[in-house]
Amino acid sequence: MTTLLYDGSFDGLLTAVFEVFEYRYKDVEIVNKERFHQENIFAEIHETITQNDKSQRVFKKLEQNIGRSGVHQLLKVFLSEDPELEHLILSAVRQSIKHPEENILQNYADNDMLSISKICKSVNRERHRMTAFVRFEKMQDGVFFAKIDPDFDVLPLIRKHFKDRYQDQKWMIYDLRRHYGILYDLENCEFFYPEEKLDLHQYQQKFHNEEQNYQTLWQRYFTKTNIVERKNLKLHVQHVPKRYWKYLTEKW
Repeated sequence: MTTLLYDGSFDGLLTAVFEVFEYRYKDVEIVNKERFHQENIFAEIHETITQNDKSQRVFKKLEQNIGRSGVHQLLKVFLSEDPELEHLILSAVRQSIKHPEENILQNYADNDMLSISKICKSVNRERHRMTAFVRFEKMQDGVFFAKIDPDFDVLPLIRKHFKDRYQDQKWMIYDLRRHYGILYDLENCEFFYPEEKLDLHQYQQKFHNEEQNYQTLWQRYFTKTNIVERKNLKLHVQHVPKRYWKYLTEKW
């Protein structure tokens, strides 16, 4: 068994995939080096250095064989952070090269392709809910700030949605679990990676004076318009699962 270690990036993973074919590894596994724990003392360890030319060659080959939509599906598998993501992506690449004339991602008789399909559905569902349930709060500097804690790493998938929808105001979205975010300054929409984790106590102290008033007014409105006799908690939870309530001002 040969173990290829990569840096945890998508380009790093595609570089490792390239080297599987470059060095003709057969019995091989690809592992994020941050999660690697050597159990087999006889395993051969090879550390992959991310190289854009190699990752681009794999990317272009995948585009040729499974199309942009297929590559996007594999990106969702990567962002899912599933423990089997490296195995599934390598399996998809191998099958796309073996059967370039087929749409291998729709071969649900294959367990790996079926797993990819299920993961993509779960990631799509989380992406949609993040676009629906994110709540911005106005800060003292005028920037609108939102914190999220999604099950999957969906920030790259919701970036365009928020950039297109909120072009006239500065905003930030921060992932509490993965400690990075998106910043839009009216011109650029870029990812940012702070050195320190967000301090929620300090964060609340930086609210704009208007923010608490807005939140209080919205909570009062929600309470006044709520018809107790028509309350259907089961249906409500079906459409707005409890784990998303922490984002909603009316639930605080």
